[in-house]
Amino acid sequence: MTGKLAAKSPPQVLVDVAGVAYEIDVPMSTLYALPATGETVTLHTHLVVREDAQQLYGFYTLEERAAFRQLIRISGVGARTALAVLSGLSVADLAQSVAAQDEGRLVKIPGVGKKTAERLLLELKGKLAEPAGEPSARRSSDVVHALAALGYSEKEAAAAARDVPADLPVAEAIRAALKNLVRR
Repeated sequence: MTGKLAAKSPPQVLVDVAGVAYEIDVPMSTLYALPATGETVTLHTHLVVREDAQQLYGFYTLEERAAFRQLIRISGVGARTALAVLSGLSVADLAQSVAAQDEGRLVKIPGVGKKTAERLLLELKGKLAEPAGEPSARRSSDVVHALAALGYSEKEAAAAARDVPADLPVAEAIRAALKNLVRR
């Protein structure tokens, strides 16, 4: 859907398409990527039709929409929960969490409890495409988890891992990140 962005009112946007305004629910990741009000915007949409309502959901990328569609196929996960997941994690982070079976990141999302997180990890395994560059992202995640296990906060660990060269193996990357933490 392409039109003029008429208004932003999280978690919804109003898009004017040839004089017809559509109210579209979007995840926060999409909301942050949108241009200024009055500019032309293209959203990839998904329409949910129920007996009592028709809801339109919009996404800035095709990957977000595909992840949303995978999420709503899971029993007990509705559109609101799927939007919350995509607002709390990027598609790459979600794929990484599923690949690593890391429920800790999922339970931090409002509305996602332990049981829902376990169900998401089980149902999404092998169904989310891992973006290009994923081995580097996974290595970075492994470094952050290792540092967190040593007692560093997630914020400190992420900052230390960010300064590590991408071509290092995991063990060397952890050592380099530890050196970065000591220097700070």
